[in-house]
Amino acid sequence: MKPKLHPFMRFEHNPILTREDIPYPCNTVFNAAACKFNGQYLLLLRVEDLRGHSHLTLARSDDGYHFEVDKEPWIVPSEDPEIEVYERYGVEDPRITQMDDTYFITYTAYGPYGPRAAIGYTKDFESFQRISMISVPDDKDAVLFPEKIGGNYAVLNRPQGLGGEKGAIWITYSPDLVYWGKSRLILGPEPGWGPSKVGMCIPPLKTDEGWLAIYHGVRETGGGRIYRIGAMLLDLDNPESVLGYTPHFIFGPEFPYERTGDVQNVVFPCGGVVEEDRTLKMYYGAADTCIALAEAKLDDLVELCIKGISQ
Repeated sequence: MKPKLHPFMRFEHNPILTREDIPYPCNTVFNAAACKFNGQYLLLLRVEDLRGHSHLTLARSDDGYHFEVDKEPWIVPSEDPEIEVYERYGVEDPRITQMDDTYFITYTAYGPYGPRAAIGYTKDFESFQRISMISVPDDKDAVLFPEKIGGNYAVLNRPQGLGGEKGAIWITYSPDLVYWGKSRLILGPEPGWGPSKVGMCIPPLKTDEGWLAIYHGVRETGGGRIYRIGAMLLDLDNPESVLGYTPHFIFGPEFPYERTGDVQNVVFPCGGVVEEDRTLKMYYGAADTCIALAEAKLDDLVELCIKGISQ
């Protein structure tokens, strides 16, 4: 049997969160990290304030579909003199990776000199401790592997195409989450559905067949950019080796809440939770204006990467 070319099913009551659900004034909410903690689903929301600067706020749910947003922001731009200039314009697009009892949060720090990938951690979702800036500008979309690779921490990130090159997905290693290096190219843009740039979405998911990595691709059109989603499979021991990927997109903007908003034609996942039946709940920003949910079976996603179906 051929694998499903479009394996994700949208939640019938999308979007699950809009700015009307935020209990304080804001412009919009989108691009949320996700995890389970103490039996609850947590979303770490990117909320854009009325100035256009972003901070991060928690939302909580017992079923993964219906969320209640905390009354106040949780992570806001730092006032530490050594960090402030790099987060002055906001903290954006978080991802959460659990390792034992620690939840690492990668995010984009945005300041006058451009975006930088950054990392911190929490153990209780009450306090948050910054660790380091992973990169220099321009860089975004950093996701941390949930276990060490060859004795080192590893992130997939997206340098922004310096020197006129197009943004691609790289892997970078660290012995201590402070000093980062030994970067290698993983996957670059190709003609087709994502020729402008590609970048990571949710943190890699471990399967028997390899690391399942969900990523986005961007295509420039006469009507503007289109953000869509693909998947690739990386070797478990050497994730620099791509075992397979979907040359076609597997999820893209179709519905009005994905087509129309502050930035049109965008689906942008930052969070995923895998259920016991191997269903992936994928939480995504839609048109930079709201948060929505779609679900797919991990086996279908892995099979698409292995088969490399192109139509």
